[in-house]
Amino acid sequence: MLYRILKTLQPFLLPVSLIVVVAAMLLAMDPTNKPLSATAPRRVAIVQHASQGALDDGVTGILRALAARGFVDGKTIQVQKFNAQGEMATANDIARRVTDGSFDLVITSSTASLQTVANVNRQHHVPHVFGIVAKASAAGVGVSPTNPLDHPPYMAGMESFISVHRLLQVARKMHPGLKKLGLVWHSAEANSEAYTLAARKACAEFGIELLEATADTSSAVGEAAASLTSRGAEAFIVTGDVLVLVAVDSVIKAGKQAGIPTFTVTPGNIRKGTIFDLGADFITVGMEVGDLAADVLGGRALQSVPVVNRVPERLTLNLVALKKYPKWHVTPELLAEAKVIIDANGEHNDDATRGNDAKLATAPAQR
Repeated sequence: MLYRILKTLQPFLLPVSLIVVVAAMLLAMDPTNKPLSATAPRRVAIVQHASQGALDDGVTGILRALAARGFVDGKTIQVQKFNAQGEMATANDIARRVTDGSFDLVITSSTASLQTVANVNRQHHVPHVFGIVAKASAAGVGVSPTNPLDHPPYMAGMESFISVHRLLQVARKMHPGLKKLGLVWHSAEANSEAYTLAARKACAEFGIELLEATADTSSAVGEAAASLTSRGAEAFIVTGDVLVLVAVDSVIKAGKQAGIPTFTVTPGNIRKGTIFDLGADFITVGMEVGDLAADVLGGRALQSVPVVNRVPERLTLNLVALKKYPKWHVTPELLAEAKVIIDANGEHNDDATRGNDAKLATAPAQR
């Protein structure tokens, strides 16, 4: 009886066996079904969209945190860095390369890199940690705006959305009479759109008229800024817009020519001539992203990671640039809060000597 049953089933045994073997192989290859082995050789891709201060600082922090956790490039892991230099075609090519199975983990720095990698990775599910983004929930990659744990199970990270309301609070302390603010933005960037919406709301709350101009290329940023000065802008605000931040020198130049200052959400631009920057310490953010990446390399499942907003706030002041704008002055409160100050004696960090310019700048400007 058993012999007859086996003989009847014999034609089906080989196909069924092959199906079982293939299914097992596919299951084993799917990174969402198991944590990364703590002992296997690691290949890590770090992707950023452009050479820009915040993104560069983020990558610095990521590498620093990985090394502190024992994941050292060239020793315990193999790191390959990719930079699209602001070109979307290049960014899409990079996304395909880093999700083709060659890497155990992909880390992205910037909203555009998050989007390009996430869009290609929908088919491959390579573990993906992201950071140095404004709002991942506004990037169209499957991250919920209300539930921190509602995201693709193979992808997680953190947002760093700076409050535009806080930025305008500082601006109004420095110039209580500020009435018109100019904003150049790139409408194709999800993070730029999110900041523009926030700027419209914050300006309405402060009774400030927001004058807007869009730019599709970095070379068009200066012309867009100049158009805003002709409309009566009294200062420029630069938000988390990669295209505009790459060309922030053009905005600052247009402001100087019109006699109006520029301020941004990216600390570090004071070295280029902004009067102040208020934003995240992106090296610290990068280190937190790197810590998360180290957790994942150690076996943590990304589906258990909540997507949260992390903004270790950093105020920086340029008192030399400030002197050029007599309607603007800095308060003792802001001086005490600032992490970096540039004055006539150079750049000073935290508690370092700040020079006489600091005292002079606290006095209201003579009219």
